Amino acid sequence: MASGGAEEERVRREVGEEDDEDDEDDERPQLSAAAAGALREFLEQQLRERDEGGEGEEGGGVELVTEDWRLSQFWYDERTARELAEEVARLASGLATGAAAVACVACPTLYAYLKKSNPDVSAQLLEYDERFGQYGSDFTFYDYNQPEALPPSMKHAYRIVVADPPYLSKECLEKVAKTVSFLAPPEGSFLLLLTGQVQKDRALELLNMRPCRFKPQHSNKLGNEFRLFTNYDPADRLGGWEHTDGSHI
Repeated sequence: MASGGAEEERVRREVGEEDDEDDEDDERPQLSAAAAGALREFLEQQLRERDEGGEGEEGGGVELVTEDWRLSQFWYDERTARELAEEVARLASGLATGAAAVACVACPTLYAYLKKSNPDVSAQLLEYDERFGQYGSDFTFYDYNQPEALPPSMKHAYRIVVADPPYLSKECLEKVAKTVSFLAPPEGSFLLLLTGQVQKDRALELLNMRPCRFKPQHSNKLGNEFRLFTNYDPADRLGGWEHTDGSHI
């Protein structure tokens, strides 16, 4: 998960200076109490590493820049990243050559694992954090507050789109949904969304996506329950779609 939007706004939210009227709409992912305490202890060290351009190693050699919590960045754990990368690679292998491009919207962990395990898969990372410019032409600057401010060549160019909105608010998901619709062709696309359980109804309404039984986890444990939503039934993969009662479809 990584953020888009004005950095000044992110910093204000991190230190709790936002207006009271915005409290209900700014449903940020929350760390568990234990994780929050550990993160506070290491915050200064992490930020120093960030300012120095340091990178942390994640999951057996996959390197990512240090999480910046002011940008609501929380990287997936290794199991989550590997399973998602495997699913995306499988989807890409079933498409014709040249039609299997993948758009990773604010999910750099997935991009990194996907390119490590399947370097031949064409993938584009859309991110607000310009540290990811290290990926060269695979990086596109993205601000979710301007959901369609992207190169015209990217319109309907991605049969596989994976999105991880940085915030758990209705407004954020609505804007990211516009980005997904911009990137994916109207028909024949595979969409994956990683966000909080609280977005279940909105995911269905905005993108016709349903929850899988597979539950994403993050390296720094979050207090919010996260889910994977897809617009297709992965059948025996990722636990398949879930019934409204929580059972397997």
